[in-house]
Amino acid sequence: MKRIFSGVQPTGNLHLGNYLGAIRNWVRLQHEYESIFCVVDMHAITVWQDPAELTRTTREVTAAFLAAGIDPERCVIFHQSAVPGHAQLAWIMNCVVRMGWMNRMTQFKEKAGKHRENASVGLFAYPALMAADILLYKATHVPVGEDQKQHLELTRDAAQKFNTDFGRAVFPLTEPLILGAATRVMSLRDGTKKMSKSETSDFSRINLTDDADLIAQKIRKAKTDPEPLPREVDGLEGRPEAANLVGIYAALADTPREAVLAELGGQPFSAFKQALTDLAVSTLGPMNAEMNRLLANPDEIDAILKRGAERAQAIAGPVLDEVYDTVGFLRV
Repeated sequence: MKRIFSGVQPTGNLHLGNYLGAIRNWVRLQHEYESIFCVVDMHAITVWQDPAELTRTTREVTAAFLAAGIDPERCVIFHQSAVPGHAQLAWIMNCVVRMGWMNRMTQFKEKAGKHRENASVGLFAYPALMAADILLYKATHVPVGEDQKQHLELTRDAAQKFNTDFGRAVFPLTEPLILGAATRVMSLRDGTKKMSKSETSDFSRINLTDDADLIAQKIRKAKTDPEPLPREVDGLEGRPEAANLVGIYAALADTPREAVLAELGGQPFSAFKQALTDLAVSTLGPMNAEMNRLLANPDEIDAILKRGAERAQAIAGPVLDEVYDTVGFLRV
């Protein structure tokens, strides 16, 4: 049996990069793998979150999953905090993972920045929680991007150490699922920086909640350069903003960049931006409409999450029982 686990933090402003880099791939994978998709709200609170906003964005991420085409009947869709086993197994993983491994995690250094002494213990230890998320379901595969590979390696190390320490093959060594060339979507204001929900300017990204008019406005204002669109990929060298917009078009059209330039190369950016706008609106418009419908009906979202949590618990419970027996926890 092949099973995947993956998740998204509910920290607001899901954007085009989240869709093209992760969620769209999950829609395709659900037909090949037993799929568990999680709104990782416990990871979100490693930095402070406004409680009301966390509730809202948990529903918003769930709505994005559903609007993008993830089927709640075929897949398990739930929020992390609804299954206590994530926290329970995370503590055991904290006792398995070594400090030296944690100190090598580059994302903590990036997120904590110059304020490491003021960062939460949760932010430092969250790779152990991530390992628990994956191992709680004995996931065989995890779809990963470049920024997640190190954490999956830690998950594999934790599984191997647990199995070795207790002399039992409890956990699989989860494999990365690499889906060809990654779609790396960059900021609309700076083609050298990744599109991010944390960037100050809302015009740096296309949010999945943006309507057609706002999408058009953002693409029209996206930074470019004075040269026309090249006819070959080599012509994008040294032109990060042009390369980003061509990459977005290629990803939305599900076609190589070479084909995009063969068709549209030589045009001024005004014409290319109009073509990109038309494509983005036709692709994201139906998703935006469905997200808005779902968000107007929070009871529908909550019912899906409740059912998903029950299904997740049915898988996680026996795994946690096995772990507790292996560790030697007395259960009476």
